Amino acid sequence: MTFPVSEVGPVRERVLAQLVESLVLEDAVDVVGDGSPGTRAGPFALTFERTPSFGRVRLTGPVTRSGAPVTPHEFLTEAPVRADPACRARLAHELASTVLGDALARQARPDGPLDPDAGHDVLEALTADGHRYHPAYKSRTGFGVGDLLAYTPEFAPTVHPVLLDADPSLTSVVASAGLDPATVWTAPAGRVGIPVHPWQWDHHVAVHHVDALASGALRVVGTGDAYRPQASIRTLARLDVPTAPSVKLPLAITNTSTSRGLAPHTVRNAAPISDWLAGIVASDPVLAEKARVIVLREILGVTVEPGLGAIWRESLHGSLHPAERAVPFPGLVSRSADGVPLIDPWIRAQGARAWTERLATAAVLPLVHLLVVHGVALEAHAQNMVLVHAGGLPQRVALKDFHDGVRFSRDLLAAPGPALEAPPADHPNANSFLETTDVEQVTGFLLDCLCFVNLAEIARLLSTDYGFAEEEFWAVVARVIRGHADRVPGFAARLGVFDVFAPTLTVEKLTTRRLWPDTELRVHALPNPLRA
Repeated sequence: MTFPVSEVGPVRERVLAQLVESLVLEDAVDVVGDGSPGTRAGPFALTFERTPSFGRVRLTGPVTRSGAPVTPHEFLTEAPVRADPACRARLAHELASTVLGDALARQARPDGPLDPDAGHDVLEALTADGHRYHPAYKSRTGFGVGDLLAYTPEFAPTVHPVLLDADPSLTSVVASAGLDPATVWTAPAGRVGIPVHPWQWDHHVAVHHVDALASGALRVVGTGDAYRPQASIRTLARLDVPTAPSVKLPLAITNTSTSRGLAPHTVRNAAPISDWLAGIVASDPVLAEKARVIVLREILGVTVEPGLGAIWRESLHGSLHPAERAVPFPGLVSRSADGVPLIDPWIRAQGARAWTERLATAAVLPLVHLLVVHGVALEAHAQNMVLVHAGGLPQRVALKDFHDGVRFSRDLLAAPGPALEAPPADHPNANSFLETTDVEQVTGFLLDCLCFVNLAEIARLLSTDYGFAEEEFWAVVARVIRGHADRVPGFAARLGVFDVFAPTLTVEKLTTRRLWPDTELRVHALPNPLRA
């Protein structure tokens, strides 16, 4: 490996831009001025505009001090940023890790255009550009350079889990209705199979479970099949049998705002939530027959405390028709090494407006319908969505990652929900909960993830590259939703409850969250672009 000298500069500029833009939007830094020339944040000069997408801040020129360029570390540590000192230092380290990790990834990018028909498993590696708002979008704290090369999706490595089997008395097992877990895991009869990520085995599992390993209550079976990491890093897709379930394994690293472990209660909730959502979709003609939504169920969860766990999830391959291809939603704003968007041939063939209408109908409307009619919000950020298309025409959406990615109020569900395990009182993540009595938190949970980062980035790309104004993008999405209300009385009747057209939406302050202890929700109200 050669050090990616030429890539550090462009990555540092991206990290700085996302840091400054998010700090300004979240009112986490003292700024004098409105973004026009002469605007300052302490000793730093900056210019920016606010866009029609939630008033998102976009830099319009370089950030400088006395006319000289600055680094993310300099701005974070010397600008008037409101932060806990220890958390500020932590974020500074995460930003430096992001610069290194993304520079390595950019160096590994292949030349030539991105092929939208390459297949979603391949595109998981080619379009792993990271979060488009969070400045520490590839922090991966805990991984060294060798780990990045061996275990992250940009390098398309082959990963073989370490296979353990456990005495059932050590384990908690929750499976999808009718599933025999022994058909999924690898273990002798009477034992529970549990795969372990090789990095986790090396750094944590062997040490923390030495007594169980010594007694035989936990045994090493061998090396597992060949897998490839998906965008989340901890989810591995089977290479030799693509239709086999993928497996999500805990990693004691932090990426963006979140530790990448698996909380035991979420593992136990995975299959019940998946069965519930699949049942809702199957029983609703709009979702099952018209939208043909694909629910990639989490069919089995296993935990061995402390720190061991696995969630098996259905593969998308078995749900695609022969003429269909799939693109992970992050790929919709990805560019080739020479800057050409992956969706370029689609937009040139269909036009930005027509393609946006198809996208909204295929991917946005089912999620809003699920919220309004059934009272269930999904954490629909780009990593949890896959667009199914036919020759670039959006057809339908595949949804995934439900174990800690739903929110609802039981009083507002259209039908009774499943019994689920609540987070323990000492759960370290204040943002991790499934149930609330606040309907705005339910609505905001969907629209924050779906619109604030996910769709807003698509709107931005269509504006900058194809001249399709962001206001027009949101107007098309809103018209699709309003048209659905005209056709579906049950949807229209509940729009007043789950008001997706409210003047403002509650959005999480993602960067602020890294600047303070994670003990409370940190949110703010932003103008809703669907309102216009």
